[in-house]
Amino acid sequence: MDASKSAAPRASLTVADGVAIMVGIVVGVGIFKMPPLVAANVPSDAAFIAVWLLGGLVTLIGALSYAELAAAYPSAGGEYHFLFRAYGRSVAVLFAWARGTVIQTGAIALVAFVFGDYASQLLPLGPLGPAIYAALSIVILSAINLLGTPQGTRTQNVFTALTLLTLLVVVAAGLAVTVNGAQPAPSAAPASAGGAIGLAMVFVLLTYGGWNEAAYLSAEMRDVGRNMVRVLVFGTLVLVVLYGLMNYAYLHAFGLHGLRASDAPAADLMRRAGGTWGAAVLSLTVCCASLSTLNGTIFTGARVYYALGRDLPVMRRLGMWDDRGDTPRNGLLVQTAIALALVVLGAATRDGFQTMVEYTAPVFWFFMLLVGISLFVLRRREPDRERPFRVPLYPVTPVLFCLTCAYLLYSSLAYTGRGALVGVAVLAAGVPLLLMSRPRETVPAE
Repeated sequence: MDASKSAAPRASLTVADGVAIMVGIVVGVGIFKMPPLVAANVPSDAAFIAVWLLGGLVTLIGALSYAELAAAYPSAGGEYHFLFRAYGRSVAVLFAWARGTVIQTGAIALVAFVFGDYASQLLPLGPLGPAIYAALSIVILSAINLLGTPQGTRTQNVFTALTLLTLLVVVAAGLAVTVNGAQPAPSAAPASAGGAIGLAMVFVLLTYGGWNEAAYLSAEMRDVGRNMVRVLVFGTLVLVVLYGLMNYAYLHAFGLHGLRASDAPAADLMRRAGGTWGAAVLSLTVCCASLSTLNGTIFTGARVYYALGRDLPVMRRLGMWDDRGDTPRNGLLVQTAIALALVVLGAATRDGFQTMVEYTAPVFWFFMLLVGISLFVLRRREPDRERPFRVPLYPVTPVLFCLTCAYLLYSSLAYTGRGALVGVAVLAAGVPLLLMSRPRETVPAE
């Protein structure tokens, strides 16, 4: 018990490990579902490619801001730690509550269901097959991460490599297939070009979402002052190249109007290229991408429980680090239990489960906006703090990041409707934690 209390994360992760985790988390189901929605809101092929490149630029701007924070304040708590230092205990605890009970665990359960849906196509297990596969994937990957950080990172490296390989197969198929047959009638141009482009950017940035999880690796990154920015920049560049190739392949195979008419462009592409074999390859691709995202999300998600346990005496058992496996063991166990409970809920109400994920968006973008602002707060409050990396073009770069977050917060509130109110209610349910927390403000342990 005492050893667990005194144990702390070890700096064991390399740049390659960090990039694999970041890319593995981001490259999930979005690239298979979002392109038709983006295509429906842009006027031309050039605009379609441009918004994906612009999304990469916005992601890079955010990554540079996070790189400064993570290099200056390395912590397994990631964003929790930044928020604590900038705004104090209350904001950080509410963030940990929202992330630990809804945002991260909801994402884990949702991605597990996506894996279950596609795994069921390869090996059906009956009506409950997707839920069974979802639960098994969470249990198995959580168990691997419980064994230790080396096992979790090696698993992530394998899944990320398989995902990139299979995605390149889809790209090759798209480049080999030419637009043929009767084409859909050109759809009407978006009524409001500015508003439509803005909506397209929302979809694009959702597809890039997850890069911020790299912040939770900072306490375990070797030479974090130099390597954190490398992870975020290299990871972003990999994503831009990969998404650019995928979307160019879609355009090459379908054309813009054909892409707008496709509900599942990757499936249609692979079916056109290889028939039944092509559909099987696509299912394998999505399974790999889902497992890669799932393992990375499980790996980083448990770190916030550890940080919360370090700062709240009432949850001190969560703040124990398993020195043998170099992992937040209790945090992983709690995260697994909550995610499995959400799988049970999702099995009963799949539509309700989708709504549950949607209502997390306003809360997510609200806290990401606060993280962006915290860069200004901490620079002003701690001007003498050693900062191994400073965001270039300050303050323009972080201002652009904050404006983007504010716009996406507005958009998520505008498009989610009642779901946003439920998200706020769940966030408010964490207020009792503040009453149980330590009575005085202290700087969180790094």
